[in-house]
Parts: sequence; structure tokens; C-alpha cells
Amino acid sequence: MSILKINYLIILILLVSSCSSIPQNTSNSCSIFEEKYLWYKHAKKTEKKWGTPVYLQLAIINMESNFNRFAKPPRQKLFKVVPYKRLSSSFGYSQAIKGTWKQYKEETGSKFATRSRFKDSVDFIGWYTNKTEKILKVSKEDAFKQYIAYHEGWGNYKNYKNNKKVINLAKRVEKQSNIYKQQLSECKNSLSTSKYIIF
Repeated sequence: MSILKINYLIILILLVSSCSSIPQNTSNSCSIFEEKYLWYKHAKKTEKKWGTPVYLQLAIINMESNFNRFAKPPRQKLFKVVPYKRLSSSFGYSQAIKGTWKQYKEETGSKFATRSRFKDSVDFIGWYTNKTEKILKVSKEDAFKQYIAYHEGWGNYKNYKNNKKVINLAKRVEKQSNIYKQQLSECKNSLSTSKYIIF
């Protein structure tokens, strides 16, 4: 194998690994964007398009998949040992289920969107939180209630007060959202969408 082919192979491996890897420090928004610099451009585009703050986008992804693009719910087990079907069809960064993802693609005209791509996942979150604001009158600044609607769906939102598990999850999202917000306020001057060029 020639040196040129070896170099191409190394570059390809590096590109694939960089696209699929989870950020090293998912609890710090500045660290995430320093490592995944194009993500900031996508998140800011979503914020401008849908009005969904970057920190809320990150907090939802953190809770749903911990930034694992291939995340899936665990499989159920028959007789406690035999792998069976998964609890839901949720997948990817946003853990969107098939039906809601289909609705998103139809309403936005994003027919090539995939759940394993960060750009599409944050746009989905923007679309979803925007509909939550319209349907349930929940502000996009309210991370607690936005996450409850995200987790439970618009129809089941009204019943959340009886669900302690969801309330605890929403509190965690709210806390992480506030942490991300504070972090971004400290590093926003070093982050810029204009200096990053997408080829």
C-alpha cells in the first residue's frame, strides 16, 4: 500500500472517529463547543430559527442521550435473561420516537434529516419546544416544563404532577440548563458562528 493511500486512510479514520465520538466533558457547554466547534453554529442557528436557547438544547440532549448519537433505550428481557424488544423507538441525540420524527420531517420539509446527526437533532428540539410553547403556552425559558412536555408529550403533559420520576428528571434538566447558561455567558466571546466554515 502506498504512503498516499495510508495517509488517506488515516485521515478517514480520524474524520469518522471525530464525527461519532461523544464530547469528553458533557457537563460543560464551553468545553463541548471547543471540542465540537461546528455544533455551536448548528445550535445558534436553531436558536435563531425557533427561539430555543442553546443551553436548553444542550440540557435536553444531555438528559436524553448524553450526546451519544446512536443512543437507544435498553431492551426488555424475557425471563430476565433473553433480550427482547426495546421500550420505545427513540433514537439518537434527541431520542425522538419514529412517529414524532416523521411529523417533524413532514412539517419542516426536512426529508433527509436523521436522528443521529447533531444538526438535525437540535433543529428537532427547536421545532418541538416551539410547538410546546404554542400548544401549552410554556415559555422556552422554562426548562422544567419544557422538558416535561418533551418527555411526556403534549397530550400527557397535564398529568405530570402525579409522576414523581418525570418531575425529578425535569428538575435535573432545569439545573443543567442553568449551569450551561452560566458557562455560555462566560465563554460566549470566544465562540463565534462566523469563524467556522462548513465545507
